[in-house]
Amino acid sequence: MMPEALFSNLEMEVVVSKWDAEGGKSKLKALMAKDVEVAERGSFSAKDYQDPPPAPLFDSVELTKWSFYRAVIAEFIATLLFLYITVLTVIGYKSQIDLGGDACGGVGILGIAWAFGGMIFILVYCTAGISGGHINPAVTFGLFLARKVSLVRAVMYIVAQSLGAIAGVGLVKAFQKSYYTKYGGGANELAEGYSTGVGLAAEIIGTFVLVYTVFSATDPKRSARDSHVPVLAPLPIGFAVFMVHLATIPITGTGINPARSLGAAVIYDKKKAWDDQWIFWVGPFIGAAIAAFYHQFILRAGAVKALGSFRSNPHN
Repeated sequence: MMPEALFSNLEMEVVVSKWDAEGGKSKLKALMAKDVEVAERGSFSAKDYQDPPPAPLFDSVELTKWSFYRAVIAEFIATLLFLYITVLTVIGYKSQIDLGGDACGGVGILGIAWAFGGMIFILVYCTAGISGGHINPAVTFGLFLARKVSLVRAVMYIVAQSLGAIAGVGLVKAFQKSYYTKYGGGANELAEGYSTGVGLAAEIIGTFVLVYTVFSATDPKRSARDSHVPVLAPLPIGFAVFMVHLATIPITGTGINPARSLGAAVIYDKKKAWDDQWIFWVGPFIGAAIAAFYHQFILRAGAVKALGSFRSNPHN
């Protein structure tokens, strides 16, 4: 009885295994057919996406939440650290050259660009989950125009960023007072030989590159669609800052961040820095506005969607 029972059990297992294999093949074929069908339609049903609702223009409720104030503090500290490291780098390089060092030695312009881009990469990575990692009034302004943040949050962020920049440059002066004023204080000024129009255009285009990169790297639709492609958002943002600095340091010293320019001007407090200050606010804000419009209304077809929604609504 035992051998026969064992043989019967083995037969049953073979039959069950065969059935499972055939059933599994059928299920696999069905799934593959479904994937092909979905791919041909150009979308994945498992990745359905809807745009998040726009941020309210005025959101007084934010003022009652600790998360809001935590985000403001994060923007202040991040901008402080950003200015402290980058301005120190600029002054250190100038002092090396002035003291008889090799003009091609030290960090050079390439190193200065890396300092700005690298710090943005680090600080955006650290603060993105808390405040969004703006660290720049132009970025905040662009996101506000795109209805990504409320007016209350935008204003508080810009105030925090400006104060953080002033504090960061103040620390540089406190620690290196003898070098600070002598080597320009890291202030943004229009270089000799360049017209105001060229400087303004450099700031507009440079900020456009940065803010456009911010929109693209943080686009939730792209994240949903290309979830199989890991993208570390701070990386392209930091590279954008790096590349823009390479191009525009000889022209304006590269602003593309009104808080950075304001902080250096306040602590340095020289006439040239203040005379050119408007360039580093008007230029970045125009560049940010163009980037927001381009991404939201051209690439994401915001105007077309709004018009289609209006036409499809029978109550309109």
